[in-house]
This record gives sequence, structure tokens and C-alpha cells, in this order.
Amino acid sequence: MKKKKKILLGPVITIIILTILIMIISAICSALGVQGEITSINNQSLETSMVTVRSIFSKEGLAYFFSSPVDTFKNFEPLVLLIISLMAGSIGKASGLFKAIFTPLKRLKPGVVTFFTLFAGIVSSFLGEYGFILVLPLTAVIYQYLGRNSMLGILTAFIGVSMGYGAGLVFNYDDYQLGLLTRAAAVVDVDENYVFNAWSNSYAMVAATFILSIIGTLVVENILRPKVKESIKEEDNLVISKKGLLFSGIAFVILMLVFLYTIIPGLPGSGILLDNSQTDYVAQLLGPDAPFTDAFAFVFLIIMMICSGIYGFISKNIINTNDFSVGLSKEFDNLGYMFILMFFASLLVSILNWTNLGTVVASWLISFMSNLEFTGLPLIITMFLVIVIMSFLIPDAITKWTLASPILVPLFMKANITPDFTQFIFKAADSVGKGMTPFFVYFIVMLAFLEKYNNKESNKITVFGTLKLLRPTALIFAVIWFIIVIGFFVIGLPLGPTAAAPTL
Repeated sequence: MKKKKKILLGPVITIIILTILIMIISAICSALGVQGEITSINNQSLETSMVTVRSIFSKEGLAYFFSSPVDTFKNFEPLVLLIISLMAGSIGKASGLFKAIFTPLKRLKPGVVTFFTLFAGIVSSFLGEYGFILVLPLTAVIYQYLGRNSMLGILTAFIGVSMGYGAGLVFNYDDYQLGLLTRAAAVVDVDENYVFNAWSNSYAMVAATFILSIIGTLVVENILRPKVKESIKEEDNLVISKKGLLFSGIAFVILMLVFLYTIIPGLPGSGILLDNSQTDYVAQLLGPDAPFTDAFAFVFLIIMMICSGIYGFISKNIINTNDFSVGLSKEFDNLGYMFILMFFASLLVSILNWTNLGTVVASWLISFMSNLEFTGLPLIITMFLVIVIMSFLIPDAITKWTLASPILVPLFMKANITPDFTQFIFKAADSVGKGMTPFFVYFIVMLAFLEKYNNKESNKITVFGTLKLLRPTALIFAVIWFIIVIGFFVIGLPLGPTAAAPTL
């Protein structure tokens, strides 16, 4: 008997099918009057409102479906950030600067490389979602120069950035925003004197960073690596120049000092990238109106262009300005597919958001938790699972916590669990959920990079195939995060210097 061939759906078709499913489900739910109840904080008081699932097949929905895709794609922030990042990586590679920096690292053992890839991915959470845009393409290039599988590097970096998002050595902009929501929820209903400190989870974040990096290295090397087939190995004739490396290094130090001066307050002419209307430095640097937030990607591009240009001209890898100009596009080869994927991904995400389907499901889960009479460990376990499930349809942390915090923070406070610890549970569960959903746009970005470095016809990059490939690693990371959360709670360790130790 002939074996039946498996039908492999390409990512574009899979995204289109998911979009159609969301449209059909939303229409059915709308016809049935499916709705949920959400609680929000307005003018320092709790307000409850109903949210209903909207049908994309309604007159309003069809108007949105046909009129929104162009504007949605134009304003799709990951696309802009990705283009800037790719230009920076392209010139670094074309000039030979990356080859000069990373080739000597070939001496490192595979496990060490994996550890630092995970560690860098987790630490990049300081940049928020910029971490995905910077770390994924850069890791692929580094793995090439190390003689390792670029596809494995991309998968490892994605695991580090997504599933380590709640860890890190310092807090990021999302932590700051989450803290504001946590404080608002605590003050409005339970303790009007509560103050959230951005460093309140710092001990737990640092501990999680090293634990995830160490155990994650064992998982990637022993479970993921054997399943990833070979990818492209490039050879080039770029010259390594010690003189070029020296002068580009000097330029880098100078440029970084200038950049740091733009985010230091109180010095003559300094702080131009800060929001000086704020009094708290965290808000000045990471607040919604802080120039730093939007300027970082462009500053990174400028630094890479200058340092790579210096190295390229000194090493003669770049002969003239035309070589420099073309070098800015080197990493765009074989990436037309990425822009197609991102177009359909932006459409999927926008339709999912418009239908309110994720919001209604989240409201049910939050309502379910609020009706439980759990305390202690059962309450923590339930919240962890609920947030992971919510993340499937709502990967964005701020959106989820905006919906959940007005209910969950007071609920946990009344169970003698601090807001700081409640937020830490949320961040841990959010990290797990981010790496396990096809509705997360950076998962789609990762697929495109995998395809770029896939040179074997037998390697079929698919949405569900990649999820299946990542599933064992994701489940182990979920267990690790769960143990970290429970460990801090049971032992009674403080999460940070300003947080009280949790109590049973």
C-alpha cells in the first residue's frame, strides 16, 4: 500500500485559514449574542461594561475588512522596526565587521553558544519587543560565522526572547506600564497607599534569567537541536582587518557615550531623548511620550552604519559609496516572503482585535477566577493557567493586564498575596503564552527567518510544524517558570529590594 502523503499547509495559507476561522466564529458568536463583562478603571473608580463579539460579515465588519488592510499594514510597527534592523544587520555583514567580531568565537563549545544565545534573548527584554527585531536576525548571522545551524540559532533566540520575556537583568517599558496598571488596581479597591516600585521584581527576574538560560541550554542541546535539519552555510571572501576593528571599536565607544549623554538628565545639553515633563527617571526614559522609545531603532542603525562604514573602507571590503549603499540591503535577500507573511499576519491580528473575540474569552476567564474561593497555591496555579490560555488569543501583555488587573490584583490582595507577586505571576505566564501561539506576530517573523535560511527542499517550514517542533521546549520552559513562581511563594523569598516576601 502506498503511504498517503501528508498535506503540508504553507504559512500564508495557514494564516488565511486562521483568518477565515476567526471571521466565521465571530459571525456565529455575534448571531448568538455572545458577550462578556469587563471591568476597567476610570477616574479612580471601577466601571463595568459589556463587550460583545462583532461579526466581520456585518455591514460594518465588511466595510472594515475591505478598507483596513492597507492602513493596517502601513502602520504595522513590527514591519518598520524590522526594516531598520535589517539595514543595520546588512551593512554590518557586508562590511565584514560581523565576520571580524564573531569568527573568533568559533572556539566556543556548542553549549556555551546556546547559553549565551538564550541569555542574550532574555536580557533583550529590556528593549521590549525590539528584542525580537534585533536578536533574531543577528543570531542567524552569528551562527553562520560560528559554523552552526542558523535555523537552530533563530529558534533558540525566539525561545529566549519570548519565553524569557518576564525575566531580564533590568525592567523594561512593559514592566513600567504593567506597574502603573497594578498600582491603579490596588489603589482603587483595596489599599489607597500602595506604591509600585519598578525594581520590586528584580531579584526574581535575575534568578529566572540564569535558571532559564542554564536549564534551557540543556533542553535546546538535547531535545531541540537533534530535530533541526541543516541550513545554509555561507562562505565569503571578506577581509578581517585588525586596524579596521580598532578604529570601528573607537567609533563605537564614542557614539555610545554620545548616545548615553542623550539619556542622562541634568547635564548641559543632555537628556534630549528623555521626556522632561516627567519627574520619575523611569517615566522620562520609558514613558509613552519619551523620545527614547521611538528613537532607539534609528540610533542603532546610525551606529551600525558609521562603525561598519569605517571598518569596511579600512578593510577594503567596501570600495566606494555604491558598495556601501548596496551593503545596506544585503540581508534583504530571500526576504520577500517575509513581507508577504507580515501583510497577512497584520490582517489576521487586526480582524481578531476588531471582532473582540479575544476580549470576550478573556473576560470569561477573568470572571471564572473572580468567582473562585481559592487562596494560596490553588489561586496562583489557576491564575498561571488562565493567563497562558488568554495569551493564545491576546499575546500582548499590556492588553491582557489592562483587562485582568482590575479584578485579579484586588482578588489576590484579599488573599494576602501582594500586587508585586501577582504581577510576577502574570509576567511568568505571559512569557509562556507568547511562545506558544500562532497569533503572535513575532512568531510569524521567526517563520520567515527560518525560511530564509532553509536551503533544503525536505525542510518544510509550516506554522503548526514549527509549533510542534517548539512544543517540548515550550512545555519544559512552562514547568521551569511555574517552579520559579511556586518556589518564591513557598520559600517566602522577596521578589525584589522593595517587595515584601510572599506568605502562605
